[in-house]
Amino acid sequence: MICWSTSAACRPRVSPEMQIERVGAEQVARLGGPAGVASHLRSLVPGGDSVEGAVREILDRVRTEGEDAVRDYTRRFDTAGNDPKPLLVTAEELDDAIRLLPLELVAGLQVAIANVALLAQAGVSEDVPVDLPQGQRITLREVPVASAAVYVPGGRAPYPSTVVMGVVTARAAGVLDVSVCSPPGADGQIDPVILGVCRLCGVERVYRMGGAQAIAALAYGTESVERVDVVVGPGNLYVQEAKRLLSATVGIDGFAGPSDLLVLLGAQAGPDELRLVALDMLAQGEHGEGSLVVAVSPQGRVSGELAAVLEDLVVDRPTVGDAAFALVEVSDAREAVALANAFAPEHLQLIGEEMEALAPVVTAAGCLFVGPASATAFGDYVAGSNHVLPTGGAARFASMLSARHFRRRMAEVRIGDAAGKLTAAGAPIARSEGFEVHAESMEARVRENPAQ
Repeated sequence: MICWSTSAACRPRVSPEMQIERVGAEQVARLGGPAGVASHLRSLVPGGDSVEGAVREILDRVRTEGEDAVRDYTRRFDTAGNDPKPLLVTAEELDDAIRLLPLELVAGLQVAIANVALLAQAGVSEDVPVDLPQGQRITLREVPVASAAVYVPGGRAPYPSTVVMGVVTARAAGVLDVSVCSPPGADGQIDPVILGVCRLCGVERVYRMGGAQAIAALAYGTESVERVDVVVGPGNLYVQEAKRLLSATVGIDGFAGPSDLLVLLGAQAGPDELRLVALDMLAQGEHGEGSLVVAVSPQGRVSGELAAVLEDLVVDRPTVGDAAFALVEVSDAREAVALANAFAPEHLQLIGEEMEALAPVVTAAGCLFVGPASATAFGDYVAGSNHVLPTGGAARFASMLSARHFRRRMAEVRIGDAAGKLTAAGAPIARSEGFEVHAESMEARVRENPAQ
Protein backbone atom coordinates (compact mmCIF):
# COMPACT_ATOMS: atom_id res chain seq x y z
CA MET A 1 0.00 0.00 0.00
CA ILE A 2 1.00 3.63 -0.44
CA CYS A 3 2.11 5.51 2.65
CA TRP A 4 0.97 9.15 2.45
CA SER A 5 3.27 10.69 5.03
CA THR A 6 5.95 12.97 3.61
CA SER A 7 8.42 11.62 6.17
CA ALA A 8 11.27 9.77 4.50
CA ALA A 9 10.85 6.99 7.04
CA CYS A 10 7.25 6.47 5.96
CA ARG A 11 7.56 6.16 2.19
CA PRO A 12 7.57 2.43 1.37
CA ARG A 13 7.88 1.47 -2.26
CA VAL A 14 4.78 0.55 -4.21
CA SER A 15 7.05 -1.57 -6.38
CA PRO A 16 10.85 -2.05 -6.46
CA GLU A 17 10.96 0.96 -8.81
CA MET A 18 8.43 3.51 -7.54
CA GLN A 19 7.73 5.87 -4.64
CA ILE A 20 4.81 8.24 -4.18
CA GLU A 21 4.52 11.18 -1.81
CA ARG A 22 1.40 13.18 -1.01
CA VAL A 23 1.19 16.85 -0.12
CA GLY A 24 -2.15 17.57 1.53
CA ALA A 25 -4.00 20.88 1.45
CA GLU A 26 -2.96 21.68 5.01
CA GLN A 27 0.71 21.21 4.08
CA VAL A 28 0.27 23.52 1.08
CA ALA A 29 -0.60 26.27 3.55
CA ARG A 30 2.31 25.39 5.86
CA LEU A 31 4.73 25.53 2.94
CA GLY A 32 3.60 29.05 2.10
CA GLY A 33 1.30 28.41 -0.84
CA PRO A 34 2.08 27.54 -4.47
CA ALA A 35 5.64 28.92 -4.50
CA GLY A 36 6.57 26.97 -1.37
CA VAL A 37 5.03 23.77 -2.70
CA ALA A 38 6.91 24.19 -5.99
CA SER A 39 10.22 24.46 -4.09
CA HIS A 40 9.32 21.45 -1.97
CA LEU A 41 8.56 19.35 -5.05
CA ARG A 42 11.80 20.39 -6.75
CA SER A 43 13.73 19.26 -3.66
CA LEU A 44 12.60 15.67 -4.29
CA VAL A 45 15.18 15.30 -7.09
CA PRO A 46 18.80 16.51 -7.32
CA GLY A 47 19.68 19.66 -9.23
CA GLY A 48 22.58 20.52 -11.52
CA ASP A 49 24.65 21.96 -8.68
CA SER A 50 25.01 18.44 -7.26
CA VAL A 51 27.39 17.48 -10.09
CA GLU A 52 29.08 20.82 -10.80
CA GLY A 53 32.49 19.87 -9.35
CA ALA A 54 32.73 16.61 -11.28
CA VAL A 55 31.64 18.29 -14.51
CA ARG A 56 34.23 21.08 -14.17
CA GLU A 57 36.95 18.45 -13.85
CA ILE A 58 35.78 16.71 -17.03
CA LEU A 59 35.62 19.96 -18.99
CA ASP A 60 39.11 21.00 -17.87
CA ARG A 61 40.57 17.67 -18.93
CA VAL A 62 38.97 17.76 -22.37
CA ARG A 63 40.09 21.37 -22.88
CA THR A 64 43.71 20.56 -22.02
CA GLU A 65 44.04 16.92 -23.17
CA GLY A 66 41.61 16.87 -26.08
CA GLU A 67 40.58 13.57 -27.59
CA ASP A 68 42.66 11.47 -25.18
CA ALA A 69 40.44 12.67 -22.34
CA VAL A 70 37.26 11.99 -24.33
CA ARG A 71 38.38 8.45 -25.08
CA ASP A 72 39.38 7.87 -21.46
CA TYR A 73 35.98 8.97 -20.16
CA THR A 74 34.25 6.91 -22.86
CA ARG A 75 36.18 3.86 -21.69
CA ARG A 76 35.26 4.52 -18.05
CA PHE A 77 31.62 5.53 -18.39
CA ASP A 78 30.29 3.97 -21.61
CA THR A 79 32.21 0.96 -22.90
CA ALA A 80 32.66 -0.87 -19.58
CA GLY A 81 36.45 -0.60 -19.73
CA ASN A 82 36.74 -1.73 -23.34
CA ASP A 83 38.80 0.37 -25.75
CA PRO A 84 36.45 2.75 -27.56
CA LYS A 85 36.11 2.75 -31.32
CA PRO A 86 36.97 5.86 -33.37
CA LEU A 87 34.77 8.77 -32.35
CA LEU A 88 33.59 9.46 -35.89
CA VAL A 89 31.09 7.00 -37.37
CA THR A 90 31.81 6.12 -41.01
CA ALA A 91 29.40 6.77 -43.87
CA GLU A 92 29.27 3.03 -44.54
CA GLU A 93 28.06 2.37 -40.97
CA LEU A 94 25.27 4.94 -41.43
CA ASP A 95 24.22 3.36 -44.72
CA ASP A 96 24.17 -0.10 -43.18
CA ALA A 97 22.12 1.06 -40.20
CA ILE A 98 19.24 2.56 -42.18
CA ARG A 99 18.64 -0.81 -43.85
CA LEU A 100 17.94 -2.30 -40.42
CA LEU A 101 15.07 0.05 -39.56
CA PRO A 102 11.66 -1.67 -39.57
CA LEU A 103 9.29 -0.17 -42.14
CA GLU A 104 6.76 0.60 -39.40
CA LEU A 105 9.39 2.65 -37.55
CA VAL A 106 10.41 4.49 -40.73
CA ALA A 107 6.77 5.38 -41.40
CA GLY A 108 6.35 6.74 -37.88
CA LEU A 109 9.58 8.71 -38.10
CA GLN A 110 8.49 10.25 -41.39
CA VAL A 111 5.31 11.54 -39.72
CA ALA A 112 7.39 12.98 -36.89
CA ILE A 113 9.89 14.57 -39.31
CA ALA A 114 7.14 16.23 -41.35
CA ASN A 115 5.26 17.59 -38.32
CA VAL A 116 8.35 18.86 -36.50
CA ALA A 117 9.57 20.54 -39.71
CA LEU A 118 6.26 22.35 -40.26
CA LEU A 119 6.23 23.80 -36.76
CA ALA A 120 9.94 24.70 -36.87
CA GLN A 121 9.57 26.49 -40.20
CA ALA A 122 6.77 28.61 -38.73
CA GLY A 123 9.33 30.10 -36.37
CA VAL A 124 11.71 31.34 -39.08
CA SER A 125 11.32 35.08 -39.68
CA GLU A 126 12.07 37.17 -42.76
CA ASP A 127 14.15 40.35 -42.64
CA VAL A 128 12.21 43.27 -41.16
CA PRO A 129 13.12 46.83 -42.29
CA VAL A 130 12.26 49.62 -39.83
CA ASP A 131 12.35 53.31 -40.83
CA LEU A 132 12.91 55.50 -37.77
CA PRO A 133 11.76 59.13 -37.30
CA GLN A 134 15.16 60.79 -37.85
CA GLY A 135 15.50 59.19 -41.28
CA GLN A 136 17.75 56.18 -40.61
CA ARG A 137 16.79 52.63 -41.58
CA ILE A 138 17.55 49.57 -39.47
CA THR A 139 16.89 46.13 -40.87
CA LEU A 140 16.46 43.26 -38.42
CA ARG A 141 18.09 40.30 -40.10
CA GLU A 142 17.95 36.67 -39.00
CA VAL A 143 20.81 34.41 -40.02
CA PRO A 144 21.42 30.75 -39.15
CA VAL A 145 24.51 29.70 -37.26
CA ALA A 146 27.12 27.91 -39.36
CA SER A 147 27.15 24.63 -37.40
CA ALA A 148 25.22 22.82 -34.71
CA ALA A 149 25.30 19.51 -32.86
CA VAL A 150 22.46 17.48 -31.36
CA TYR A 151 23.15 15.44 -28.23
CA VAL A 152 21.13 12.20 -28.17
CA PRO A 153 21.12 10.48 -24.75
CA GLY A 154 22.01 6.86 -24.23
CA GLY A 155 20.55 4.93 -21.33
CA ARG A 156 18.24 1.94 -21.29
CA ALA A 157 17.04 2.41 -24.91
CA PRO A 158 17.84 4.41 -28.07
CA TYR A 159 16.08 7.75 -28.63
CA PRO A 160 15.54 8.18 -32.38
CA SER A 161 12.89 10.81 -31.64
CA THR A 162 15.56 13.12 -30.21
CA VAL A 163 17.50 12.92 -33.48
CA VAL A 164 14.34 14.08 -35.28
CA MET A 165 13.61 16.91 -32.83
CA GLY A 166 17.12 18.33 -33.00
CA VAL A 167 18.23 17.73 -36.57
CA VAL A 168 14.94 18.60 -38.32
CA THR A 169 14.63 21.84 -36.34
CA ALA A 170 18.22 22.84 -37.12
CA ARG A 171 17.69 22.14 -40.82
CA ALA A 172 14.47 24.17 -40.83
CA ALA A 173 16.45 27.03 -39.30
CA GLY A 174 18.86 26.91 -42.23
CA VAL A 175 21.86 25.27 -40.56
CA LEU A 176 23.81 23.34 -43.19
CA ASP A 177 26.38 21.65 -40.93
CA VAL A 178 24.49 19.51 -38.39
CA SER A 179 26.18 16.70 -36.46
CA VAL A 180 24.93 14.22 -33.85
CA CYS A 181 26.66 12.62 -30.90
CA SER A 182 25.45 9.77 -28.72
CA PRO A 183 27.19 7.56 -26.15
CA PRO A 184 28.25 4.08 -27.29
CA GLY A 185 27.44 0.90 -25.42
CA ALA A 186 29.82 -1.68 -23.98
CA ASP A 187 30.49 -2.96 -27.52
CA GLY A 188 31.71 0.50 -28.51
CA GLN A 189 28.82 1.08 -30.92
CA ILE A 190 25.92 3.50 -31.02
CA ASP A 191 22.58 1.74 -31.32
CA PRO A 192 21.88 1.13 -35.05
CA VAL A 193 18.42 2.70 -34.67
CA ILE A 194 20.12 6.01 -33.85
CA LEU A 195 22.48 5.67 -36.78
CA GLY A 196 19.64 4.76 -39.11
CA VAL A 197 17.51 7.76 -38.23
CA CYS A 198 20.58 10.00 -38.53
CA ARG A 199 20.91 8.86 -42.12
CA LEU A 200 17.14 9.25 -42.62
CA CYS A 201 17.48 12.88 -41.47
CA GLY A 202 20.47 13.49 -43.74
CA VAL A 203 23.15 13.69 -41.05
CA GLU A 204 26.67 13.13 -42.40
CA ARG A 205 28.68 13.39 -39.17
CA VAL A 206 27.94 11.25 -36.10
CA TYR A 207 30.23 10.89 -33.07
CA ARG A 208 30.48 7.94 -30.67
CA MET A 209 30.68 9.91 -27.44
CA GLY A 210 28.43 11.00 -24.61
CA GLY A 211 28.36 12.70 -21.24
CA ALA A 212 29.93 16.00 -20.23
CA GLN A 213 33.04 15.06 -22.22
CA ALA A 214 31.03 15.06 -25.45
CA ILE A 215 29.71 18.56 -24.80
CA ALA A 216 33.27 19.74 -24.07
CA ALA A 217 34.60 18.17 -27.27
CA LEU A 218 31.91 19.87 -29.35
CA ALA A 219 32.53 23.23 -27.66
CA TYR A 220 36.34 23.16 -27.89
CA GLY A 221 36.93 20.84 -30.86
CA THR A 222 39.43 17.95 -30.87
CA GLU A 223 41.50 16.08 -33.44
CA SER A 224 38.43 14.43 -35.00
CA VAL A 225 35.55 16.43 -33.51
CA GLU A 226 34.60 19.63 -35.32
CA ARG A 227 33.91 22.59 -33.07
CA VAL A 228 30.29 23.80 -33.41
CA ASP A 229 28.44 27.05 -32.77
CA VAL A 230 25.43 25.57 -30.93
CA VAL A 231 24.84 22.37 -28.93
CA VAL A 232 21.28 21.25 -28.16
CA GLY A 233 19.53 18.22 -26.76
CA PRO A 234 18.36 16.56 -23.55
CA GLY A 235 20.53 14.52 -21.23
CA ASN A 236 21.36 13.75 -17.62
CA LEU A 237 22.55 16.29 -15.05
CA TYR A 238 26.19 15.92 -16.14
CA VAL A 239 25.35 16.74 -19.76
CA GLN A 240 23.16 19.70 -18.86
CA GLU A 241 25.61 21.09 -16.30
CA ALA A 242 28.34 20.88 -18.95
CA LYS A 243 26.14 22.89 -21.33
CA ARG A 244 25.51 25.48 -18.64
CA LEU A 245 29.19 25.85 -17.75
CA LEU A 246 30.17 26.14 -21.43
CA SER A 247 27.39 28.53 -22.43
CA ALA A 248 29.89 31.39 -22.85
CA THR A 249 31.89 29.23 -25.28
CA VAL A 250 29.12 27.59 -27.31
CA GLY A 251 25.44 28.38 -27.81
CA ILE A 252 22.98 26.10 -26.00
CA ASP A 253 19.23 25.55 -26.01
CA GLY A 254 18.95 25.67 -22.22
CA PHE A 255 18.83 23.20 -19.34
CA ALA A 256 17.03 20.12 -20.72
CA GLY A 257 17.79 17.65 -17.97
CA PRO A 258 15.78 14.92 -16.24
CA SER A 259 12.12 15.05 -17.24
CA ASP A 260 9.24 16.48 -15.24
CA LEU A 261 5.46 16.39 -15.66
CA LEU A 262 2.69 18.21 -13.81
CA VAL A 263 -0.93 17.12 -14.33
CA LEU A 264 -3.80 19.32 -13.15
CA LEU A 265 -6.84 17.09 -12.71
CA GLY A 266 -10.38 18.34 -12.15
CA ALA A 267 -12.42 17.32 -9.12
CA GLN A 268 -15.02 15.54 -11.27
CA ALA A 269 -12.57 13.12 -12.89
CA GLY A 270 -14.07 9.70 -13.49
CA PRO A 271 -12.43 6.26 -13.68
CA ASP A 272 -11.51 6.62 -17.37
CA GLU A 273 -9.78 9.97 -16.83
CA LEU A 274 -7.98 8.68 -13.75
CA ARG A 275 -6.61 5.76 -15.74
CA LEU A 276 -5.41 8.08 -18.51
CA VAL A 277 -3.67 10.32 -15.98
CA ALA A 278 -2.06 7.35 -14.27
CA LEU A 279 -0.74 6.08 -17.61
CA ASP A 280 0.62 9.53 -18.45
CA MET A 281 2.38 9.71 -15.09
CA LEU A 282 3.87 6.24 -15.41
CA ALA A 283 4.94 7.04 -18.98
CA GLN A 284 7.02 9.97 -17.74
CA GLY A 285 8.33 7.72 -15.00
CA GLU A 286 9.99 5.68 -17.74
CA HIS A 287 12.58 8.46 -18.04
CA GLY A 288 13.99 7.10 -14.79
CA GLU A 289 16.05 8.49 -11.95
CA GLY A 290 15.90 12.24 -11.46
CA SER A 291 12.53 12.63 -13.19
CA LEU A 292 9.70 14.25 -11.27
CA VAL A 293 6.03 13.35 -11.88
CA VAL A 294 3.26 15.22 -10.04
CA ALA A 295 -0.55 15.26 -10.16
CA VAL A 296 -2.48 18.16 -8.60
CA SER A 297 -6.21 18.12 -7.84
CA PRO A 298 -8.69 19.93 -5.58
CA GLN A 299 -9.39 18.39 -2.20
CA GLY A 300 -11.60 15.35 -2.23
CA ARG A 301 -11.59 11.79 -3.45
CA VAL A 302 -9.42 12.28 -6.56
CA SER A 303 -5.98 11.87 -4.99
CA GLY A 304 -6.89 8.69 -3.17
CA GLU A 305 -8.52 7.12 -6.22
CA LEU A 306 -5.62 8.11 -8.48
CA ALA A 307 -3.18 6.57 -6.01
CA ALA A 308 -5.14 3.31 -6.14
CA VAL A 309 -5.04 3.30 -9.96
CA LEU A 310 -1.30 3.97 -9.96
CA GLU A 311 -0.77 1.18 -7.48
CA ASP A 312 -2.72 -1.20 -9.69
CA LEU A 313 -1.10 -0.26 -13.01
CA VAL A 314 2.52 -0.07 -11.89
CA VAL A 315 2.68 -3.78 -11.05
CA ASP A 316 2.77 -4.84 -14.70
CA ARG A 317 4.82 -1.86 -15.94
CA PRO A 318 8.38 -2.33 -14.71
CA THR A 319 9.82 0.37 -17.02
CA VAL A 320 8.63 3.24 -14.82
CA GLY A 321 12.10 3.40 -13.27
CA ASP A 322 13.12 5.42 -10.24
CA ALA A 323 11.27 8.66 -10.92
CA ALA A 324 9.90 10.65 -7.98
CA PHE A 325 6.09 10.68 -7.85
CA ALA A 326 3.90 13.03 -5.84
CA LEU A 327 0.21 13.86 -5.45
CA VAL A 328 -0.81 17.34 -4.26
CA GLU A 329 -4.20 18.52 -3.02
CA VAL A 330 -5.13 22.20 -3.42
CA SER A 331 -8.20 24.25 -2.56
CA ASP A 332 -9.46 24.86 -6.11
CA ALA A 333 -8.56 24.99 -9.80
CA ARG A 334 -7.08 28.49 -9.63
CA GLU A 335 -4.70 27.50 -6.86
CA ALA A 336 -3.71 24.51 -9.01
CA VAL A 337 -2.79 26.82 -11.92
CA ALA A 338 -0.94 29.14 -9.54
CA LEU A 339 1.09 26.14 -8.42
CA ALA A 340 1.75 25.19 -12.05
CA ASN A 341 3.05 28.67 -12.86
CA ALA A 342 5.31 28.60 -9.80
CA PHE A 343 6.54 25.07 -10.56
CA ALA A 344 7.10 25.90 -14.28
CA PRO A 345 6.99 22.26 -15.45
CA GLU A 346 8.58 20.84 -18.56
CA HIS A 347 5.22 19.26 -19.45
CA LEU A 348 1.86 20.48 -18.14
CA GLN A 349 -1.41 18.63 -18.71
CA LEU A 350 -4.86 20.07 -17.97
CA ILE A 351 -7.64 17.49 -17.70
CA GLY A 352 -11.23 18.25 -16.72
CA GLU A 353 -13.43 21.18 -17.74
CA GLU A 354 -12.51 23.40 -14.79
CA MET A 355 -8.78 22.93 -15.45
CA GLU A 356 -8.96 23.13 -19.23
CA ALA A 357 -10.85 26.44 -19.04
CA LEU A 358 -7.82 27.97 -17.30
CA ALA A 359 -5.38 27.18 -20.11
CA PRO A 360 -5.10 30.91 -21.05
CA VAL A 361 -3.94 31.65 -17.49
CA VAL A 362 -0.93 29.33 -17.79
CA THR A 363 2.22 31.41 -18.22
CA ALA A 364 5.09 29.05 -17.36
CA ALA A 365 5.30 25.61 -18.97
CA GLY A 366 7.63 24.07 -21.50
CA CYS A 367 4.68 22.58 -23.39
CA LEU A 368 0.99 22.67 -22.49
CA PHE A 369 -1.32 19.72 -23.25
CA VAL A 370 -5.05 20.43 -22.93
CA GLY A 371 -7.78 17.79 -22.69
CA PRO A 372 -7.87 14.07 -21.92
CA ALA A 373 -6.80 13.10 -25.47
CA SER A 374 -3.66 15.26 -25.31
CA ALA A 375 -1.17 12.84 -23.79
CA THR A 376 2.33 14.17 -23.24
CA ALA A 377 3.58 11.11 -25.13
CA PHE A 378 2.19 12.54 -28.39
CA GLY A 379 4.42 15.56 -27.89
CA ASP A 380 7.39 13.29 -27.25
CA TYR A 381 7.08 11.80 -30.72
CA VAL A 382 4.67 12.88 -33.43
CA ALA A 383 2.46 15.86 -32.46
CA GLY A 384 4.89 18.32 -34.04
CA SER A 385 5.78 20.24 -30.86
CA ASN A 386 9.39 19.75 -29.86
CA HIS A 387 10.21 17.41 -26.98
CA VAL A 388 13.46 19.20 -26.09
CA LEU A 389 12.01 21.39 -23.34
CA PRO A 390 13.26 23.44 -20.37
CA THR A 391 13.36 21.43 -17.14
CA GLY A 392 14.04 22.13 -13.48
CA GLY A 393 11.71 25.13 -13.44
CA ALA A 394 13.49 26.86 -16.34
CA ALA A 395 10.16 27.21 -18.18
CA ARG A 396 9.77 30.46 -16.23
CA PHE A 397 12.16 32.05 -18.75
CA ALA A 398 13.11 29.46 -21.39
CA SER A 399 11.31 27.96 -24.37
CA MET A 400 11.07 24.66 -26.22
CA LEU A 401 13.71 23.95 -28.85
CA SER A 402 12.86 25.90 -31.99
CA ALA A 403 14.44 27.41 -35.08
CA ARG A 404 15.35 30.46 -33.01
CA HIS A 405 17.94 28.46 -31.07
CA PHE A 406 19.84 28.00 -34.32
CA ARG A 407 19.44 31.55 -35.61
CA ARG A 408 20.73 34.88 -34.45
CA ARG A 409 19.39 38.36 -35.03
CA MET A 410 21.58 41.18 -36.16
CA ALA A 411 20.78 44.76 -37.00
CA GLU A 412 21.87 46.27 -40.31
CA VAL A 413 22.12 50.05 -39.73
CA ARG A 414 22.06 52.70 -42.50
CA ILE A 415 22.22 56.23 -41.02
CA GLY A 416 22.31 58.27 -44.22
CA ASP A 417 20.81 61.75 -43.88
CA ALA A 418 19.83 61.13 -40.25
CA ALA A 419 23.39 61.82 -39.02
CA GLY A 420 22.74 65.42 -38.03
CA LYS A 421 19.68 64.76 -35.91
CA LEU A 422 21.20 61.69 -34.30
CA THR A 423 24.46 63.53 -33.51
CA ALA A 424 22.54 66.27 -31.73
CA ALA A 425 20.93 63.60 -29.58
CA GLY A 426 23.87 61.23 -29.21
CA ALA A 427 26.90 63.47 -28.60
CA PRO A 428 25.65 64.82 -25.24
CA ILE A 429 24.96 61.28 -24.05
CA ALA A 430 28.47 60.18 -25.02
CA ARG A 431 30.08 63.12 -23.20
CA SER A 432 27.97 62.44 -20.09
CA GLU A 433 29.58 59.00 -20.00
CA GLY A 434 33.08 60.41 -20.43
CA PHE A 435 33.48 59.15 -24.01
CA GLU A 436 34.66 62.28 -25.83
CA VAL A 437 35.82 60.38 -28.93
CA HIS A 438 32.41 58.73 -29.30
CA ALA A 439 30.93 62.23 -29.58
CA GLU A 440 33.70 63.31 -31.96
CA SER A 441 33.06 60.28 -34.16
CA MET A 442 29.40 61.23 -34.56
CA GLU A 443 30.13 64.93 -35.07
CA ALA A 444 32.65 64.16 -37.78
CA ARG A 445 29.84 62.84 -39.97
CA VAL A 446 28.07 66.19 -39.71
CA ARG A 447 31.19 68.25 -40.39
CA GLU A 448 31.88 66.25 -43.54
CA ASN A 449 28.34 66.82 -44.76
CA PRO A 450 27.10 70.15 -43.31
CA ALA A 451 23.79 69.81 -45.20
CA GLN A 452 22.75 67.32 -42.58
